[in-house]
Amino acid sequence: MDCTRIKLEEFQVTEDPVTLVDSTKKNGLQGATVQIINMDDVNMEIDFVGFHISLVNALRRLILAEVATMAIEKVYMYNNTSIVQDEVLAHRLGLVPLKVDPRYFEFRNKDETEWGAQDSVQYTLKVKCSKNPKASSTETDPDLMYLNRKITSSSLEWKPIGNQPDIFRAEAMQPLHDDILLAKLNPGHEIYLEAYAVKGIGSDHAKFQPGLSWYRLLPEIELAREVEGTAAELLQRCFSPGVIDIVTNKEGKRVARVANARGDSCSRNVFHYDEIKDAVKLSKNTDHVIFYVESHCSLKSSEILEEAVSLLISKCDNILAILDKET
Repeated sequence: MDCTRIKLEEFQVTEDPVTLVDSTKKNGLQGATVQIINMDDVNMEIDFVGFHISLVNALRRLILAEVATMAIEKVYMYNNTSIVQDEVLAHRLGLVPLKVDPRYFEFRNKDETEWGAQDSVQYTLKVKCSKNPKASSTETDPDLMYLNRKITSSSLEWKPIGNQPDIFRAEAMQPLHDDILLAKLNPGHEIYLEAYAVKGIGSDHAKFQPGLSWYRLLPEIELAREVEGTAAELLQRCFSPGVIDIVTNKEGKRVARVANARGDSCSRNVFHYDEIKDAVKLSKNTDHVIFYVESHCSLKSSEILEEAVSLLISKCDNILAILDKET
């Protein structure tokens, strides 16, 4: 896009004809910056300034489609007398996120007939529901009346294959969350199965996606005129909390001020009110992309982004190698 601003108007979205192409785009990535705003093991918020939006979107697509994780792929159902059908139970097991680090495993050959330590993780689930002998005769809560009433992901037991006990700790091979409900049983019901997890990517199945990733352009809000009194309060309610503050100026009037445009959700609610819709100019900065990563797997949010960047570098190297070969 030749314009670095997108104007959000009442009935349309247009390009700002005043703003010219940013110099960072004329000179490749010269002057581009990356800043981590928030980061923990699960969530990451990072700013890409001066990058073309297609590059940021490439990272998003790589995270969703090609960053590998481990998930249950094959289930051998030996006994299932619960009300949950075999295929439904197997599907639920496949969606259980695992703590297993995929970087220690290889992709499984589709023609392979045996489960190997280098490409597979085995689990068993063997439970039976029975009456709780310690329950009161007046008890009505089925969770207290019966043992193994609710079967959760904590019931999955890791069964090492080959030399896996020498490499992995049992704690690192468990489900990421131990309270995911798989089935509810009544007395006499039982489940016995074996499950095998393999390494895969999101383009094969969504269960292999490491988490979520999305981005948005930096919102910008400019007050075209002073808004005071009840109109200022109305303006404040049109935006997300914290975006607009009301302060007292030197004349003692309560007026609206832009406090944090970054928090705006771009709802354009302000255009519903004729008395204030001309007081605000809304836009988005296409040179400033706010990128988010949310981990749902064993990898930290930063590790997911690192894997995506490595994949992008590898793809670029392959393209350059092909071009060098042809030229």
